[in-house]
Amino acid sequence: MDIVITYVNGLDPEWQKEYEKHTNVPILEKRFRDRGTLRYLFRGIEKNMPFIRKVHLVVARESQVPEWINRDEVNVVFHRDIIPAEYLPGFNSNLIEMHLHRIKDLDEEYLYFNDDIFPIAKCEPTDFFRNGKGVIGISSHLFVMNTFKQICHRSDRMARLALGIKPTFGFLRPQHTCSPMLKSECEKLYKTIEPQIKASLTRVRSKENITQYLFTNYLYLQGKIVNERQSKKHFSAAVTFDCQLYSFIKNPTRKLVCINDVKLNQKRYAKMRTMLLLAFEEKFPIKSKFEL
Repeated sequence: MDIVITYVNGLDPEWQKEYEKHTNVPILEKRFRDRGTLRYLFRGIEKNMPFIRKVHLVVARESQVPEWINRDEVNVVFHRDIIPAEYLPGFNSNLIEMHLHRIKDLDEEYLYFNDDIFPIAKCEPTDFFRNGKGVIGISSHLFVMNTFKQICHRSDRMARLALGIKPTFGFLRPQHTCSPMLKSECEKLYKTIEPQIKASLTRVRSKENITQYLFTNYLYLQGKIVNERQSKKHFSAAVTFDCQLYSFIKNPTRKLVCINDVKLNQKRYAKMRTMLLLAFEEKFPIKSKFEL
């Protein structure tokens, strides 16, 4: 079992210049800011997920690779290694997610992590895969109220199209956590509806995109997902007291934690970041093999 992590450091001046050159969209600083917590994701993997075979870090360019990354232990993957040249440079997670299965030497079973999800307590392989099936919670939704849900709805329809299943009024949406993927199934799906996938690809986010839920829903509709929620706690930092987050990191009651800070203003974000780094350093004080 492998782990794939996508990472963007929006403070990188080279990345910023490229973004401004190729898009007409203002940089969403709150979405791309770097909290400095990536190293603790790696420490959490080493301590709490020792069964992982290899970790792949997907970044846009060389300047995006943290200077502390040990490349003998981390497979650094550039966008150009997996995404067709006509879509580069890309600044859209949906674009990147459509091509993760193309990573060289990727295991058949892999977990896709965003960099805001951390293994905070001991995990077992069966938390994520059982008898060749991924483990994740899947829920049904009826109403398409905003752009994100429109994308989720489109992704569900594409998964059904690939399987020859009639689309429904509603849509399936997986739990927001690390996503279990099967490489061979992702490859097969991509080939089956490649024209539709390519038609959805854009350099920046668009309502025409398809999300990574395409792959999860495709597995679920074939009976290759165990519909069971992973042990994860979600914190929206905008409505969470620092003391609550600090306490959970120190004494977690779930195996995974997701920390979302997109809605914080800069002053509140700076305060939360200081607390978060302190809590993670106390939780994971020992440097991992993934660090120099």
